[in-house]
Amino acid sequence: MPGVSIHVVDVARGIVARGMKVEFYRCSAQGSECIAAGLVSAGGLLEAKALDARFSPGTYEARFHVMDYYLGEGIPLPSPAFLDVVAYRFGIADAEAHYHLPMKLTPWGYSCFRGGA
Repeated sequence: MPGVSIHVVDVARGIVARGMKVEFYRCSAQGSECIAAGLVSAGGLLEAKALDARFSPGTYEARFHVMDYYLGEGIPLPSPAFLDVVAYRFGIADAEAHYHLPMKLTPWGYSCFRGGA
């Protein structure tokens, strides 16, 4: 099943990052085109029908609004915050494959990789 899934976990608190804003873009020499945007669900996913599509090979970017998420959760951050919007740029080589992007984060760091969904 082709497409992209994005799963976000706040490992600092051991919970999914429910309510975090995430955007998904197709990147080219002409600029970036937003394909999907929304808030992480109670299940930890960016639930957007557009992510179920077959994506042509190319460069894509997921943007995670880390600072706004933690401030919205009442977590005190320094000013300026260490992380604001984290952009994760990656390539899709196989249009028939599914690309699962688990994002694990804290106010001080993150890990994003291709998972095995």
